[in-house]
Amino acid sequence: MNRQSLNHDYFTDILTFAYAYNPIEGEMYISIDRIKDHAIQFKVSASTELYRVMVHGLLHLCGYDDLNKSKKAIMSSLEDKYLKLL
Repeated sequence: MNRQSLNHDYFTDILTFAYAYNPIEGEMYISIDRIKDHAIQFKVSASTELYRVMVHGLLHLCGYDDLNKSKKAIMSSLEDKYLKLL
């Protein structure tokens, strides 16, 4: 899907396709295999990594992107903020 939709030739943990921002509408596709791999890599539980990816996708649906270093830092900060609320 990553190759077909975004022309990216690598695995990813989530693909998010926003259709509208008000109301928020879109689709998220999550790779459980990548979630498991990242959980091991980052030394967190698979459920914690799944929650992070879900929050990441929701931030994309809200209009945030991570196309450069500063925007990626903003998204990472927001992920941490919202994960603390779970």
